[in-house]
Amino acid sequence: MRAVLTWRDKAEQCVYDLAFKPDGTQLILAAGNRLLVYDTSDGTLLQPLKGHKDTVYCVAYAKDGKRFASGSADKSVIIWTSKLEGILKYTHNDSIQCVSYNPVTHQLASCSSSDFGLWSPEQKSVSKHKSSSKITCCREEHNDILAVADWGQKLSFYQLSGKQIGKDRSLNFDPCCLSYFTKGEYILLGGSDKQVSLFTKDGVRLGTVGEQNSWVWTCKVKPDSNYVVVGCQDGTISFYQLIFSTVHGLYKDRYAYRDSMTDVIVQHLITEQKVRIKCKELVKKIAIYKNRLAVQLPEKILIHELYSDDSLDMRYRMKEKIVRKFECNLLVVCADHIILCQEKRLQCLSFSGVKEREWQMESLIRYIKVIGGPPGREGLLVGLKNGQILKIFVDSLFAIVLLKQATAVRCLDMSASRNKLAVVDENDTCLVYDIHTKELLFQEPNANSVAWNTQCEDMLCFSGGGYLNIKASTFPVHQQKLQGFVVGYNGSRIFCLHAFSMSAVEVPQSAPMYQYLDRKMFREAYQIACLGVTDTDWRELAMEALEGLEFETAKKAFTRVQDLRYLELINSIEERKKRGETNNDLFLADVFSYQGKFHEAARLYKRSGHENLALDMYTDLRMFEYAKDFLGSGDPKETKMLITKQADWARNINEPKAAVEMYISAGEHGKAIEISGDHGWVDTLIDIARKLDKAEREPLLMCAHYFKKLDNPGYAAETYLKIGDLKSLVHLHVDTQRWDEAFALGEKHPEFKDDIYVPYAQWLAENDRFEEAQKAFHKAGRQGEAVRVLEQLTHNAVVESRFNDAAYYYWMLSMQCLDIAQDPAQKDVMLGKFHHFQHLAELYHGYHAIQRYTEEPFSFHLPETLFNISRFLLHSLTKDTPLGISKANTLFTLAKQSKALGAYKLARHAYDKLQGLHTPARFQKSIELGSLTIRSKPFQDSEELVPLCYRCSTNNPLLNNLGNVCINCRQPFVFSASSYEVLHLVEFYLEEGITDEEAVSLIDLEAPRHKRENKWQEIASNTSQTLRLDETLDSMGDDDPFTAKLSFEQGGLEFVPVVVNRSVLRSMSRRDVLIKRWPPPLRWQYFRSLLPDASITMCPSCFQMFHSEDYELLVLQHTCCPYCRRRIDDPSP
Repeated sequence: MRAVLTWRDKAEQCVYDLAFKPDGTQLILAAGNRLLVYDTSDGTLLQPLKGHKDTVYCVAYAKDGKRFASGSADKSVIIWTSKLEGILKYTHNDSIQCVSYNPVTHQLASCSSSDFGLWSPEQKSVSKHKSSSKITCCREEHNDILAVADWGQKLSFYQLSGKQIGKDRSLNFDPCCLSYFTKGEYILLGGSDKQVSLFTKDGVRLGTVGEQNSWVWTCKVKPDSNYVVVGCQDGTISFYQLIFSTVHGLYKDRYAYRDSMTDVIVQHLITEQKVRIKCKELVKKIAIYKNRLAVQLPEKILIHELYSDDSLDMRYRMKEKIVRKFECNLLVVCADHIILCQEKRLQCLSFSGVKEREWQMESLIRYIKVIGGPPGREGLLVGLKNGQILKIFVDSLFAIVLLKQATAVRCLDMSASRNKLAVVDENDTCLVYDIHTKELLFQEPNANSVAWNTQCEDMLCFSGGGYLNIKASTFPVHQQKLQGFVVGYNGSRIFCLHAFSMSAVEVPQSAPMYQYLDRKMFREAYQIACLGVTDTDWRELAMEALEGLEFETAKKAFTRVQDLRYLELINSIEERKKRGETNNDLFLADVFSYQGKFHEAARLYKRSGHENLALDMYTDLRMFEYAKDFLGSGDPKETKMLITKQADWARNINEPKAAVEMYISAGEHGKAIEISGDHGWVDTLIDIARKLDKAEREPLLMCAHYFKKLDNPGYAAETYLKIGDLKSLVHLHVDTQRWDEAFALGEKHPEFKDDIYVPYAQWLAENDRFEEAQKAFHKAGRQGEAVRVLEQLTHNAVVESRFNDAAYYYWMLSMQCLDIAQDPAQKDVMLGKFHHFQHLAELYHGYHAIQRYTEEPFSFHLPETLFNISRFLLHSLTKDTPLGISKANTLFTLAKQSKALGAYKLARHAYDKLQGLHTPARFQKSIELGSLTIRSKPFQDSEELVPLCYRCSTNNPLLNNLGNVCINCRQPFVFSASSYEVLHLVEFYLEEGITDEEAVSLIDLEAPRHKRENKWQEIASNTSQTLRLDETLDSMGDDDPFTAKLSFEQGGLEFVPVVVNRSVLRSMSRRDVLIKRWPPPLRWQYFRSLLPDASITMCPSCFQMFHSEDYELLVLQHTCCPYCRRRIDDPSP
């Protein structure tokens, strides 16, 4: 810090007080009994103001700049306007000691020896208040800290609460005035030492502002500036400018500078991190190098070091302290030494303060810089006023003269490789030398500082005249605006010192990169780009290097911008070069085609003898006109190929009509047909199909395919006939379900029978027309497939609890197996399946009623029917239970119906059986209740329910261990398929040697028996015909030969069938015999009704027996047989 006197004047009397106008343009002095108004810019006395009759002690200006006040020994206070006019005067009882304005309300406080008054512009009167002691000072300040200087010659600081901050500081003089700078960062203090001293806000003395000839009575700071005015006892007024010099140091990306005169701040220019080191004394010099930081204070030098070697570490610790006072112009620190520059002399001191070496220069030292080196052997670059530039090693006594120039040195820097030296001289010229040859390489004007790029040998920058200049190699300088001084250049960052702040400026290296590109120096341009350029610049570098066939540089640049397309191109070219290709024209043509320079690429392709590549390029780009021009009148095949590609393009850009026409003209009928078919243009397809020759099979088949797809089977059939493809025609008829045409074609060509009837059968099965499907499968010879389809349908019906449908499907399966059994090779297996499926059909037909009873809320069957069905199922389920049939449901139904019909013994047995089965939860309560209540019933069954064997007339128990056969004669019972009652039928067998046809003819003969009187008498009259039963006639004795055949050996364990001969057959009546006419290989079954008056009906299709009344009712309800679903209007058996 140094003070420069701006102007000085002298008043006739002592200057007691002074005040600045808030805008700083005027200065008001209290001298004698007058006020003196000065212009602060040049010290001109503007006007003396008279109004007081005695000495003026104090003066104060309002913060709004509209008025000021003065107080005098004549006990009066005068209010003045900014136009220097007095507007108000009031008095106190004693002389006025001080006046001050409130900065917010502009209220004036005036203090005398015994009281103080408050005046505001809004009030006419002044309110006064007594004081018990003399008031010497009143002051308005913005600071939260109160500074107090007293004649005990000490300076103290207090908080507003009255608590002292720190210790008292000794002054060694009597203070008379104390003043803060505008922002409170510094304090001015003057008094009996006849000078004004500058202190920090913490009370650290920084220096002297100006020495005077008498006591300093008042000093003030010009608002918002570094100007200070001093008023003395002898009337001297001095106006000074305080200049705070920049104290700083820079090494690479670390910048250290002085802050608040006593602190050191180290800033990392890359990360913007800062650390503050408090020294508590005036910082005079700063030096920084690698991990060292040296700070010179008035009486000592402090050396700090980093805690670690981390380049981002910002923590410093004290390493050494040299307690000596040094006077030097420049300070430099190395790894183990500090260097002091004193005019022409350099001194090298160790950290302990021992002087190790000294160098005496020929001229004043203007610049010094550490240029690196091993610890303890660092090199110094020194520039002298006489133009000499030297290199000094700290461990050597001898200075090395690098070069000598005619002008004084202002700034120096050495390139990264230490081959080049940049110098800024006193004429603001930047000169660059080759250190080895001492040759001046170039010079540039308007420079005040220079710095080499630490990452690039041939790049430097210099500043001057408000511009930043970047120079690469010997290329012209690139300029851009920049305020300040360049002090460092690292990569793309330029470190610039402007005023008191250091900043890192990101500067794209585009301009020097393009300078290298202009000279095709691609490798150097890449090095510049690595320092920092935009993505656009990287792409431009990549393109230029690619066009220059500098593939290595191009690859690196394209990798930087992540352009995979060009990287693939470069890789392909490198692979081709490895295979031995050397045609650079061809490589460059590929590059031009990638860049969109198609005509240049075509010329290069042609020059290298690869016209086909140019043609492919044009066609791929849909530039067909250029392709035609390039082709000229060439090969017709090439022309056809070109038209085809043009059609492809028209197709891709969604112009199918044009594409079809071009394909047809190029003879590409397949593609034309494909487009027409995809767009549904049937008329176009017809034209193409009719114009094509029948030998062109493939396109005609495509036409037929699209006709079929577009629902035009007529045109498809026409096309198939044209090429004679009968098999496809058959498939067409089948796919379109035109069965009549298919059958007609099958009649003419039997070889297509399978192709017609198998799909027909599948279609029938899908439409639930299973009987027709079976016939169709049979016609096609696919009995196995028919069985598989029906088995799947049957399984689904069982899983879905459609047991009626399951019974029907199993019956159909059995009949299908019977058909297949006509093949001798499969006879035994299929007959076994036939009997198994017949048995399952009967079970599921009966269980359908049980399932409906247990699952649905209302019963559709009589109790007797449910009772009979339950017994039938239990007798049939002696071994495995088929899928879906629940034994628990069957026993539950039997128990309920037995109890209702009086079969209590059977009901109790059913309930007992249910106790051992897993039953549904909904039945549990009913079963438990029934099990209890049944025990209150008699342990017997109703005789009315006991079944009778019509062969041996034996009453069978309700629960038969043998199953559905008589326990006596073992004759199987024949059940009604609706009520499941035992029918009065006995099966008989033919004697060996009698064929079915002969048996039927014998039965049809109906040989006369003994004459029997007719019980019916007919009485006829004119109006009616009456039949009357005459029961008085004796009934005829039983002489039926069949009855005699019913006898058997009592108690035999084996079943003895009834076998009849021809005479017995002749004695039978056709009305009493029912015949199941099974197709071969099964024999027919014969049944004789023992109660001819009770009519029984047998379905001619499934051969199930019914009571005639039941059958007629069921047929009326369902219009078909309830078992096999044969419709009543179907004439076939």
